[in-house]
Amino acid sequence: MSHDHHEPQGIGSATNKAFAQDYWFIVAGVVGLGVAVRVVNHIEAKSRLKSCLDASTSKYPTIPRNRLSQFWATATAVVREIRHPQFYIPIRGLRWATPLPLGRILVLLAYWAVVAYMMGWNVVEDDVYYWERIGYRNGWVTVAQLPMLYLLAMKVNPIGLLIGSSHERLNWLHRWVARTMLITATVHGFHFWTMWARADFVEYALETTPLVKYGIGAWGILLWLFVTGILPLRRLAYEIWVAQHVIASIVMLWLVHVHIPDSARYLLWMSVSFLVFDRAARWALLGWRNIRLRPDKTSCQGQKGFGHHVSVQAVGETTTLVTVKNVHFAWNAGQHVYLWLPRVGLLEAHPYTIACAHQPTTGPDICTCNSVQLIVRAHGGFSKRLLAYAKAHPDSPNLTGFLSGPYGVPPLWEAYDTLVLVGASSGVSFTLPILESVVRMASSESKTVCVRKIEMVMVAKRGEEIEYYVDRARLAAREARQKGIEVVLHVAITGEGQVHQRRDLPTRDPSVDHSISEPVTDRSAGPAKAPCTEKCHGCCETKEKAAEDAEGENTSDGSEERTYTSRPDIEKVIREPVESAWGETAVVVCGGKELTARTRNCVSRLSDERAVHKGTGAQGIYLHVEEYAF
Repeated sequence: MSHDHHEPQGIGSATNKAFAQDYWFIVAGVVGLGVAVRVVNHIEAKSRLKSCLDASTSKYPTIPRNRLSQFWATATAVVREIRHPQFYIPIRGLRWATPLPLGRILVLLAYWAVVAYMMGWNVVEDDVYYWERIGYRNGWVTVAQLPMLYLLAMKVNPIGLLIGSSHERLNWLHRWVARTMLITATVHGFHFWTMWARADFVEYALETTPLVKYGIGAWGILLWLFVTGILPLRRLAYEIWVAQHVIASIVMLWLVHVHIPDSARYLLWMSVSFLVFDRAARWALLGWRNIRLRPDKTSCQGQKGFGHHVSVQAVGETTTLVTVKNVHFAWNAGQHVYLWLPRVGLLEAHPYTIACAHQPTTGPDICTCNSVQLIVRAHGGFSKRLLAYAKAHPDSPNLTGFLSGPYGVPPLWEAYDTLVLVGASSGVSFTLPILESVVRMASSESKTVCVRKIEMVMVAKRGEEIEYYVDRARLAAREARQKGIEVVLHVAITGEGQVHQRRDLPTRDPSVDHSISEPVTDRSAGPAKAPCTEKCHGCCETKEKAAEDAEGENTSDGSEERTYTSRPDIEKVIREPVESAWGETAVVVCGGKELTARTRNCVSRLSDERAVHKGTGAQGIYLHVEEYAF
């Protein structure tokens, strides 16, 4: 940013430096506020679970218990009602342009207000230094935001870890910080260029001041990243986009390095440290999850020293079931992992929701064999090649795969009175593990569950898209009923085919949770005993036993299943359990923009209509929206 005019660091350098430092003080303050909110919410959730453990203390353990908790619940309800609404653009070809939810818009407006204040405070004076003063100020404001850009792009994200959010839920802010930087960098360059043009100095400046060219180059890369980051372009060839995005980001750092003065380079080295730390942490996590110096060849299906055994199976015409076997790490429902299959994509690792619940170890001498199951819809690139491989090699041996993660910080699902789980097509892979995990915890003597009722909505165009999920949901619903949890299933098929109750459930993999059954394509296969060792308790079941489970599963156990041939009325589905809830309800939705926008608006209207936590006795409604905004 120094152009060798007047002061080595530019006009008003002391003020500019102070603003760069103030920017990060503000960031630290906002993150600190987020940490405080997370701590209070965590304490509140733990308090609920403690109350649920001793039912004699309160009939309604998930409602506020004193004035302080009532104040916090009211403030939370007001904030939720403000942040949820979202305007949806239903025009085909422009749905990607649907604006952010109101809460994110308000956050963005606050960010812009801070940046605009820094850009213009005491900088507009009609004197000989007018153009330079504005140019220098905006250069500092731009470079102050540079570390924030790389911090928000981290997968192992310190901000996310502190405030309880996963990295993909911060990705929208990463993109808007980049767009804001493009504006401030443009203002920075425009004022210097205009000053030189007015003095007929442009050609001389480019010849005698090489750093100007580097600055223009960095601005050009920032513009390129903005253009290629537009959603329709990003989706054209996502793998190629990721590669060029990483390379361009590194090149931009070098160009900024040779453009800015020494006094501003600490901001550059912050950016570099974030980038290096993230890569190092991800590689360390990848090694920790996939390398075993002394693999146990006798446990479960046998550990690999390097990577994991991975089976792939085509389910229908558009879906691949990926099972990563013998995974010995825990996860929570709602988390995701990055999957790397060198045989299918040599240099590609893609994020997928873990589509099954974790089975905890029940004793020191008991081997619990968990599998990570991933549901992959074929769209293009890696997912399309994976489906083609599964169809071409139905009987092939296991692939070698690698996992990184788990990532994400989901809430304590068991601390709510009622759960409403809404999933469309592959979005059910996010909501179904929540149902299964709550049932699993209700079956455990060491876990406490406050949930009384669960309503689960599964929507798809074709029956084959969710048939696999419905089978598992029915099994989980039956188990939940046995534990005193009421479950209502809503199955909506808007196009071809219906979901049928299946009798061709396969042998349960020893590494798969008991409530999960894998579909098979060979329906004539006879009974088969799953491999197991003496140590691996609770893992071995035959195909006949799984079939008996399926035959015994019906609505006679008290669970309810409602079927639809069109999209269900989301507001009606949500309203019924909310109005009958004894405490706070959690609404979880995973699907496209239309479904998530409708759910946001419905929850906001319902909360306002019922005057939640405002003296009416109506209890809170928590909304969790999963969109995977990569």
